[in-house]
Amino acid sequence: MLLSLFSSSVTNSALISSLLLTPRRTSPASPFFLRKVITRVISFCITTSTMSVNLQAHAFAGNPLRSTIPKPGDPFSPSSALETLRSRLMESTSSNQLISPSFQVLPFRKGRPLASSVDGDGGDASGPNWHLGWIGLANCRGYLAKSGVELTAESLVFLGFMPDEDVVYWAIDVSSDNSLVPELGGKRLCFVELRTLMVAADWTDDRAMADLAIAGHARALLEWHKLSRFCGSCGANTVPAEAGRRKQCSNETCKARVYPRIDPVVIMLVIDKENDRVLLSRQSRFVPRMWSCLAGFIEPGESLEEAVRRETFEEAGIEVGEVVYHSSQPWPVGPNSMPCQLMVGFFAYAKTLEINVDKTELEDAEWHSREEVQKALSLAEYKKAQTTAAAKVEQMCKGVEKGQSLSADFNVESGELAPMFFPGPFAIAHHLISSWVNGKSTIGVGGRQPSTSLSNL
Repeated sequence: MLLSLFSSSVTNSALISSLLLTPRRTSPASPFFLRKVITRVISFCITTSTMSVNLQAHAFAGNPLRSTIPKPGDPFSPSSALETLRSRLMESTSSNQLISPSFQVLPFRKGRPLASSVDGDGGDASGPNWHLGWIGLANCRGYLAKSGVELTAESLVFLGFMPDEDVVYWAIDVSSDNSLVPELGGKRLCFVELRTLMVAADWTDDRAMADLAIAGHARALLEWHKLSRFCGSCGANTVPAEAGRRKQCSNETCKARVYPRIDPVVIMLVIDKENDRVLLSRQSRFVPRMWSCLAGFIEPGESLEEAVRRETFEEAGIEVGEVVYHSSQPWPVGPNSMPCQLMVGFFAYAKTLEINVDKTELEDAEWHSREEVQKALSLAEYKKAQTTAAAKVEQMCKGVEKGQSLSADFNVESGELAPMFFPGPFAIAHHLISSWVNGKSTIGVGGRQPSTSLSNL
């Protein structure tokens, strides 16, 4: 059942009153403050209703950086930016920080991006939030020089530029430099697992979601560079090309081009339309209440729709007829051997209903009614998981919390009364499930629906 913004007027009025009476530096009459109040009210209503979070784009999607430009000679093109980078690295002073365009660098250590944590904007009670720890080119070179490491153009990977900014963004892997951790820690910066930042990202904060997409793209590129050190054709070493956006074989007789790898995965919510229920699977006995959609890899020579039908039959013994596309999501937090998976979500309509689970693939699979799924969503505490993770990231950046993994936070997304819970709003499976329950897509501007209407799901 959908709840309108003003369906709980007493609760919402109390929330607004508490916000207006909270001491702050920002005037309650300012447009900025009013926008913050409205955003938090909407967030409150979303997280306390039976529907799930509506996002403009999936987590890790919506990267605001542009990596290509029509004019090769433009200062923001990869080739021009690389030449400028080489020139600046040859200079012995830091005066180039004032030269246009500015260069900002995002360091990674063992797959973890550098992050910082700040209190809510305007000092309000919205809680801490994290942002990426960008470092100026001169400062990055200075930090590495203290460890005896020379910063080279080949060690940096071009990420792109902002259309409205005079800045070019780069990423670098500093896993081999142990001295950077205490150096940056003194500035309230720390290297944090990308999965942790994913859970800690406030989905009502456009900057946080944009930072998550940038970090995901950067990590995927850096991890791909690690895995593509040798040519698949002749075995020779590969070298970066096009400012790190691709690689090339160093063998003069080969010179094969190597491009970033994408591993597509189909995610399918199987629907029994006649009985108004869906097939959900459980993959681990250690998290007995966690249920999700079926998933599988695509085999050579088959279409996405064929992969959906094959994987559903192999894992659950269910034959599928119609397959409807929902959306796709980059997933740079999968296995280390796969720098970036592309999750492609589908609704799959069952032709048969008898379940035959492949125990080598799944722990269990069951049909669940719309009412059961709706109840689980209504009891989910996704906002609690987000704020808990954000608070821990803040403690890590302050040097209080030493742990780098917050996997336990994935289990605080549902109250004790919920018989089951689903992946959070950072996963495409969540939006497949909640879209089916609510009869409309929870991804896209203004809740835009996929090409096929969901009214008959």
